[in-house]
Amino acid sequence: MEKFMFLFRGGDTHISTANSQSAMDIIQTWNDWMQGLAEKGILAGGDALQVSGKHVKGSKKVVSDGPYAEGNEMVGGYLIVNAKDINDAVEISKGCPIFKEDGSLEVRPIQKQN
Repeated sequence: MEKFMFLFRGGDTHISTANSQSAMDIIQTWNDWMQGLAEKGILAGGDALQVSGKHVKGSKKVVSDGPYAEGNEMVGGYLIVNAKDINDAVEISKGCPIFKEDGSLEVRPIQKQN
């Protein structure tokens, strides 16, 4: 098995701002999906990210408030999953609740350390 990172972008619901029943239902859908992955031995880790942060840029290491990405481009969280290969990881990703909110998911192989 190899490890892959799922990077979640977009979607309207974030755990820190979920304040309606419909938002809580979406959060529960995420919890159910991740629990299913864990029960199958697929889930290796992950977390939601807070919506605030800092941005450090360039050789002068200029620090500013961030992130700057538009709401639909901002990384909202990540998971690390175990899969046979990238095609298997992509198939696993298709069950993600982010697609119900027209969000996107990037599948990236984690570099093996020699």
